[in-house]
Amino acid sequence: MTITEKIRADLTDAMRAGERERVGALRMVLSELQKTVKEGDGDEVAVLRRERKRRLDAAAAFHDGGREELAAKEQAESELISSYLPAELSDSELAAIVTQAVADTNSSSAADMGRVMKQVMAATTGRADGGRVSKLVREQLTRSSDAA
Repeated sequence: MTITEKIRADLTDAMRAGERERVGALRMVLSELQKTVKEGDGDEVAVLRRERKRRLDAAAAFHDGGREELAAKEQAESELISSYLPAELSDSELAAIVTQAVADTNSSSAADMGRVMKQVMAATTGRADGGRVSKLVREQLTRSSDAA
């Protein structure tokens, strides 16, 4: 069962249960997923990550503006979206992948960051945030260049 199919089933259940906020959030996510399929990009995980990030950014903006009720709504939507994402890699699992990628690409300086990032992102297949990966790669390459 794909993520889209799971969301459709959950949307039907939410409609039957009369959960208005959940129905609205699921419809929005389903709409974004369908739009990316029409555009030729079928990466469901990327869509969910993007939508979760939008909700978190909106929640932070509402919080900064003193609109706590809207911030809470956006936060709840981001948590709903997160429930459809694959489990994140642990720090130790991600560190092992980064270490392996640095070794595989014979990278030793920050100039090699692009090659390492490409390999790590392919290996994690949506189970790690790009910012988190970037930070670990930068730390590993900095340690490698300091040791050299």
